[in-house]
Amino acid sequence: MAEPKALTEICTTVNNGETVYTRLDAPDIVFYDVRRAPFDLYNFYDPINQPIFRRIPEEVAVATSKGVTGHAMRTTGGRVRFSTDSEYIAIKSKQFDIVYKIQPPFFANVGFDLYEDTDAYSKFVRPFTPVIDMTDGYEQIIRLSGRKMRSFTIYFPMHCGVESLYIGLQKDAKLGEGKKYINEKPIIVYGSSIVHGVGSTRTGLSYPNILCRRLNRNVVNLGFSGNAKGEDAIVNYMAGLDMEVFVCDYDHNARNAEYLAATHRPLYEKIRAKQPDLPFIMITRPNGATNPSQIHERRDVVIDTYRYARSLGDKHVYYIDGWSFFLGRYENDCTVDGVHPNDLGYALMADGIEAAIRQALREKND
Repeated sequence: MAEPKALTEICTTVNNGETVYTRLDAPDIVFYDVRRAPFDLYNFYDPINQPIFRRIPEEVAVATSKGVTGHAMRTTGGRVRFSTDSEYIAIKSKQFDIVYKIQPPFFANVGFDLYEDTDAYSKFVRPFTPVIDMTDGYEQIIRLSGRKMRSFTIYFPMHCGVESLYIGLQKDAKLGEGKKYINEKPIIVYGSSIVHGVGSTRTGLSYPNILCRRLNRNVVNLGFSGNAKGEDAIVNYMAGLDMEVFVCDYDHNARNAEYLAATHRPLYEKIRAKQPDLPFIMITRPNGATNPSQIHERRDVVIDTYRYARSLGDKHVYYIDGWSFFLGRYENDCTVDGVHPNDLGYALMADGIEAAIRQALREKND
């Protein structure tokens, strides 16, 4: 291993109400490749052998569409879990397709989020904050309070590609596996930019990632911003995955209600044919108050699929009216642009979807 490199941290402190930036060195740092044991990687296809982190096989992405080919390399929902007693955690990343645009915010586009996993819950520590002019990755270190064995999750960026990620720890620190999920079999969430996480301020705040923490389960994000259209190639691939629950949330990417009607029931039928007892949750889009175009027609399509499934005696299908997520005093304050949820919107979506998943798992196990 090459001689450890000293890192620079920009650490925000507050001094009499004034924000102060200080720089800290870590001369005793050693880097570890997250593709090697004991790190646990989630939401990636064959991460050990692929040259970049992919969410689905390249051949499936190419067969689906040009858009999915690009978005399959964007690492939203990706996670690495581990445990250590180091007094700090650093990262060194190699990234590509750096996105500079308003949505999602830059922190979420290219940043990594650090959470500590306790026995009761996972709590946010700090983001690894990217520099605004970065072109191919960055380095940062986060100092922790005291030295003790703790478990951590680092969430990968939402809207860029990642070629490599190294974790930096103290040279004499212990390093072990991360906290295990209740069930390593994934909950698959398929959908549009809303599933992808567009609009959240940090990568850990997309609703699939919120569900990971609340359920202590492996929730896999197959959101493809603007490009989740129920194509045969991606549906056939998902139907063959060994999963615990399937969540279908691609209403927004169907170009109109007619297209949704042509693809929604076939998607259900293909997955149900392969997995007859799989809990299947179907959702309509959440932003009826701020984006009402065709919302009733689209909702009727999803309801028709649900009624069709129930008429066949399917006891493991569930319907969520997405409009219900934002109802109440904050109905018009849950998006960043009338379409994509903000952090409040994603938390409210997670509330409703979490309840449905818990019900589905409870009834499946009864």
